[in-house]
Amino acid sequence: MRISQWADERLHLSPEDSAEQGKYTSARAPYQRGIMDAFNGEAEEIVVMSSAQIGKTLIAKAIIGFLIDIEPCPILMVQPTVEMAETFSKDRLAPMIRDTPVLRGRVRDAKSRDSGNTILKKNFPGGHITMIGANAPAGLASRPIRVVICDEVDRYPPSAGTEGDPVNLARKRTITFRSKRRILLFSTPSIRGASRIERAWEKSDQRRYHVPCPHCGEMQVLEWKNVSIVDDDPETARMACPSCGALIENADKMAMLEAGQWIAENSDAKVPGFHINELYSPWRSFADVAADYYAAKGNPEEEKTWWNTSMGEPFEAIGERASASELMKRKENYDAATLPSGAVTVTFGTDVQKDRLEVEFVAWGAGEESWGIEYVVLNGNPSEAEMWQRLDTLLASAKFTTEDGRILRVAAGCIDSGGHHVQQVYEYATPRAARNIWAIKGMFGPRPVWPKRVARSKKYRGHTVRVIGVDTAKDTIYARWQVDEGKPGRCHFSVAYDEEWFTQATVEKRVTKLDKRGNEVRTWVKPSNARNEALDCRVYAYAALQGLKIERRLVLARQSVEVPEAPEPACPAPPAPVLALPAKPLPAAPAKTTKQRSRSAYLARRR
Repeated sequence: MRISQWADERLHLSPEDSAEQGKYTSARAPYQRGIMDAFNGEAEEIVVMSSAQIGKTLIAKAIIGFLIDIEPCPILMVQPTVEMAETFSKDRLAPMIRDTPVLRGRVRDAKSRDSGNTILKKNFPGGHITMIGANAPAGLASRPIRVVICDEVDRYPPSAGTEGDPVNLARKRTITFRSKRRILLFSTPSIRGASRIERAWEKSDQRRYHVPCPHCGEMQVLEWKNVSIVDDDPETARMACPSCGALIENADKMAMLEAGQWIAENSDAKVPGFHINELYSPWRSFADVAADYYAAKGNPEEEKTWWNTSMGEPFEAIGERASASELMKRKENYDAATLPSGAVTVTFGTDVQKDRLEVEFVAWGAGEESWGIEYVVLNGNPSEAEMWQRLDTLLASAKFTTEDGRILRVAAGCIDSGGHHVQQVYEYATPRAARNIWAIKGMFGPRPVWPKRVARSKKYRGHTVRVIGVDTAKDTIYARWQVDEGKPGRCHFSVAYDEEWFTQATVEKRVTKLDKRGNEVRTWVKPSNARNEALDCRVYAYAALQGLKIERRLVLARQSVEVPEAPEPACPAPPAPVLALPAKPLPAAPAKTTKQRSRSAYLARRR
């Protein structure tokens, strides 16, 4: 007896977990037959990567019911957590046993004293089923198991305690049964490149459910790219046949499903692998799926959920990229001597490489509107003092004239100390901190662009470093590159910027990954061997602006009063910058109390 035949003849659906309670019939969702019957084949492992709402849990229950009734053996059901294992036992398994007559007499009620059954383990003649969480290493050890059902494997932790991958630990439990063992992996996918079920699916024979077009009869896979929607109205959603172009109504779906068949696209593989999405679900119309899509559109987290749970596809964020060609169209005809009148202050960012220094000067105005002025590369060895003298000369001589006659000089800048020539960066920046030239180190993750506290360098005593949030800065910069003309935060670029700069400035993209604990984190990445110095310099220039606002209380406001040109400096160090400071003076430091004065005098005597 095949499992689909057993389910049609004996399985009953319970009101607790099914909208259509009573006798099960596979004619309602014919694609379920192929997945069930793969268990009766010779393959030791079966992979199902699917969306929600296609009856994945029902398939697992049918397999368990068949084993209890026809082929009793030791069964292990692995859920992501122990709590989810208990929920499956109480809400899914127990009602099925209660309402399916052939199972009711084989598994005793857990309330009976002599039943030997608990919530997480149920005995029956010839075998037992144990339900565990992937986060509990003890449950994955010892005892031989013939059938392992791993549900929602993409929600498993990377390691069960310190024991290793939970799926591999479960596989080891089946070794003694050799060719009779069966391992089933079920899951909706998560993040492309980090998804367990995606990796297993790629090694399988990759079966998809093909259904005939009701108009031309051509077999096809129901895919989101073929859904036709008029004027973004989900109610108009229809499936367009890729062969004849005819629109397929939702009413045609049931006849198409009954005539469908599973077709392998990688027939050389020995592992049966099934992929199916919500468009096939008899319980969801094309309009329902389309409505969910528009509800999620524009929110990366909700879009990820939709692709995972509706399309059964791994998600890769593609909206957080920038186009170099589109940014190049923003080049404007200005330079250091003809800055737009909206410019208020100028900062710089310096990236240190092993054989050069790269510097970008950026002007800033109200609403953090920005104008990229110039990108300079100083070739040479940064381990030599001469290179830093050249940087000093560049900063001291840099002056920028606005269209209304104001002269701006460099107000602040950040130099990266997280890469090459760390000692030289600290030795250069520390004496110039009063001039707002800061040594910085970029840190990933959700943290503010400018730190609340100054970090002391443990490696180089006497020097300080500002630890900036580079991911947060890149989030802002990439968002600003999409801002339209006339709106706050708009980015402008001088005609001096070449194509290479725009390529480097847009080379990174933000993706979602899993950290060591299995949590989803979003971070910026770039292709291997790709250069991104231009983006780094813009990040450092933006961090310098935040440093001015926080440590020097800079207010970015438009200026209309002409400022006379400052005299040329007598030394390479730049003079004090022209800043728009708040009208209200800084509050005076509170006077010391008698106790504080006594403490200070005591410490002075000790010294």
